[in-house]
Amino acid sequence: MRAPAPVDRDSLVATRRDIHQHPELGFEEMRTAGLIAERLRALNYQVTPGIGKTGVVGLKGNGGRCVLLRADMDALPVEEANAVPYRSRETGKMHACGHDGHVAIGLEVARRLAPLELAGSVKFAFQPAEEVSNGAQAMINDGVLDKPKVDAAFGIHLWNDLPVGTIGIMAGPVMASVDQFEIEVLGRGGHAAAPHQTIDPVLVAAHVITALQSLVSRRRDPLAEAVVSVTEIHAGRAFNVIPDRADLRGTVRTFGGHFFEDAPRLVEETAQGVAAAFGARATVNYRRLSAPVINNEELSVLMRDVAAGVIGAGNVRQGVRTMGGEDMAYFLSSVPGCFAFVGSAPKGGGASPHHSPTFDIDEESLVIGAELLTQTAIRYLD
Repeated sequence: MRAPAPVDRDSLVATRRDIHQHPELGFEEMRTAGLIAERLRALNYQVTPGIGKTGVVGLKGNGGRCVLLRADMDALPVEEANAVPYRSRETGKMHACGHDGHVAIGLEVARRLAPLELAGSVKFAFQPAEEVSNGAQAMINDGVLDKPKVDAAFGIHLWNDLPVGTIGIMAGPVMASVDQFEIEVLGRGGHAAAPHQTIDPVLVAAHVITALQSLVSRRRDPLAEAVVSVTEIHAGRAFNVIPDRADLRGTVRTFGGHFFEDAPRLVEETAQGVAAAFGARATVNYRRLSAPVINNEELSVLMRDVAAGVIGAGNVRQGVRTMGGEDMAYFLSSVPGCFAFVGSAPKGGGASPHHSPTFDIDEESLVIGAELLTQTAIRYLD
């Protein structure tokens, strides 16, 4: 098989900047999906739009092993603060996590693989709604892993915690599970000057928050990673009124194991037990959004070897993990695969974190990501 064409850096950057200027939130990616479908059809891929609502699938090949390459498309409800020519044109929406780059990389990989005689099939999954953690599941429910059956899945995330020119790849869990809980504390309202006549849900909520922190400090194996964060609290509307209700919202993150399995029960027991001690009641709604992202050992070795050939073995880093979550977990729990972190921070430092209104990337990372995914697909199918 002949080698793929060189990466077209100018086209990569232009595509990323165009998508960056037109961000779309989860399950609203109509313009992005249309652009992707048009490009894939021009490359003679078999294109199926509307997979997982707004997702797009491109297929090349009819036999042999099938490898899936995934790129997420959605933006965030963030107002961009960057003064750059390609600044978002949509008020309150921004590609603040690199998904614009993922789409551009996916399209460049598709262009490079299109003319090649592959030893198998390649399927591109341009996925909606990663940020709300159910786009991958929606695509799987619509059959993205079938016809032909997918044998392995690969993906990348542009990563501002790593400098450009480096890639993080390791086997096992690399991104955490994402769980969401909502707790409603019901007390008895009354006058703020007569708290003895009330059951103060604000006070109860404060004790619930403190007690939830003990789940990590006292109910978890100290060698197992976990995070419990209460991120919202809402109660009352007047300074002189004790309300009858307080609402809490938060998240639990783990890499799996016993704490992952026990967390729903522990959160519910803690909230209800604390509330009962004060004479209040608590109801808990606990939802699993995605499991940990777990990389396959063999395919992590394959992708790491490819990365070494792209940027040099000394620039391939292990031990790169995050308690952030990713619904790539749904793909990797269904088929073996690997998810890599491609460094996108400028070498001089000063990169803004993901989900920040000043987030941006070093666009050389687009070239590295495109080369990594292209060569990984070829190596796997060979």
